Amino acid sequence: MEQHRTRPAQDRPRRGGSPLPPQAARSGGATAGRGTDGAPPRTVRPRGPQPPREGAPRRPATAPAAARRPGPPVPHALGRLPNPRLTGLGVGLFCTVLMLTLGSLTALLFGASLTVYGVLFLPVCALTAVWVRRADLVTAVIIVPIAFAVGLVPVADSGGGGTGDRLMGLFTALATEAGWLYGGTLIAGVLVTARRMRLMAHRVASRRRPAS
Repeated sequence: MEQHRTRPAQDRPRRGGSPLPPQAARSGGATAGRGTDGAPPRTVRPRGPQPPREGAPRRPATAPAAARRPGPPVPHALGRLPNPRLTGLGVGLFCTVLMLTLGSLTALLFGASLTVYGVLFLPVCALTAVWVRRADLVTAVIIVPIAFAVGLVPVADSGGGGTGDRLMGLFTALATEAGWLYGGTLIAGVLVTARRMRLMAHRVASRRRPAS
């Protein structure tokens, strides 16, 4: 009897194929293994920024935002300065009391120097004209000469006599220091006039707005 040769059974390929190890799936640029079903290998692209393609428009690089520099400290310092609005009576008391105090200090510290008293009189006139309210602008020009005469009493040379000598010394000081008196009154008048003109311009502009 003839004996038929038997072939060894070949292992059939599995449909699913063996899974890839985790190292192969995570590695960038690695290729997956070929499955038993004959499919071509797949390349795994790395995740991340890729270089631009040839011919693609390039985005302009954005410049970093400029850091903000702190503003000048001068406007902040000026904004903290006092800016009151005094009535006619209030500005009269302010100017008179302040000049009387400055006259007493001049007599004690500077030997009754009329020049020092005249120099201190100028900024007081400017403050009086700036701090008076708009309705009493004229009061500043009237009160300034009166305050100058009142503050001049401690500074004037009385000659060691009575009331007559004191009045004579006061009139003499007013005559000799008339330049400081006129200068301070002029400063107050200029500031008051400027404020008055500004107020009139503001009123005219406010009237034209509703008409337009």
